[in-house]
Amino acid sequence: MFKAVMIEKTTDGAQSVSVGDVADNQLPEGDVTVRVEWSTLNYKDALAITGRGPIVRSFPMVPGIDFAGVVESSQREDIKPGTRVILNGWGVGEKHWGGLAEKARVSGDWLVPLPDRLTTRQAMEIGTAGYTAMLCVQALQRQEVMPDKGPILVTGAAGGVGSVAIMLLGRLGYHVVAVTGRPEEDAYLIGLGAKEVLPRQAFSAPGKPLDKARWAGAVDVAGGVVLANVCASMAYGGVVTACGLAADMSFPSTVAPFILRGVTLVGIDSVMCPKDKRLAAWTRLAELIDPSKLEAMTSEIALDDAVNAATSLLDGKIRGRVVVRVS
Repeated sequence: MFKAVMIEKTTDGAQSVSVGDVADNQLPEGDVTVRVEWSTLNYKDALAITGRGPIVRSFPMVPGIDFAGVVESSQREDIKPGTRVILNGWGVGEKHWGGLAEKARVSGDWLVPLPDRLTTRQAMEIGTAGYTAMLCVQALQRQEVMPDKGPILVTGAAGGVGSVAIMLLGRLGYHVVAVTGRPEEDAYLIGLGAKEVLPRQAFSAPGKPLDKARWAGAVDVAGGVVLANVCASMAYGGVVTACGLAADMSFPSTVAPFILRGVTLVGIDSVMCPKDKRLAAWTRLAELIDPSKLEAMTSEIALDDAVNAATSLLDGKIRGRVVVRVS
């Protein structure tokens, strides 16, 4: 038996969530079984647990799009028992049982070996949020947006992706401008590496098709009007990496920034990202992460607390990263 968060559908179609014991023979198909040590609570996990978003595709479901742990058993020659591994995405926690459990059985193709510099807890302090932030930073660099090109805007700055993006960009020498709807977090964001903090209200109302050119690059987790305003205020040749829809899935923009300023909008997908890009991102994360800043942006909860914490996360009461102590 092992403990897990379980989401189920009742006979009347409602959703119920509980934390309890599950038999090993209920684990889904997969060729590798992992003893999970740490998981995380992400925005998508919170939507799944609360039922506020159509995340879960089949029931019953163990949520958790992230986990880090040690291989317990393996049918693969290339993955040995005792190997420390990370999993992010691949539909885990949505279509396949996820990481908010003491055990997970998955395809070995979904696993990435844990870099030697990181502990399993640090890997989850980074988690999908940090791994996504790294994909955004690497995309900016591939588009030749370097520190000398100008300031980089980060929306949703006090959240998981935003917090890690600020830390990474600051470590690389960029002038980072953070955008947040929580003015009480200004000191926290400056401590992570932001040089300036702007209120979310400056981007949340419909704006002009083209605004004052200000940013060389951007990391956007909001979508909607916020993303439209970010694109409208990019400098010539600027690059926007879009990785979230915390504000809205829509994109009420015009073609003006793209055809008059040569702005590039790069979509960032962390779920089905090819393994070579994952390995490159995690290798770079292990090199760039500041352990003290990572710890400062992280709060820890027990597996039993994940259900209540999901509501707090969606209500904007949690900043940075949340790690879940599983083992």
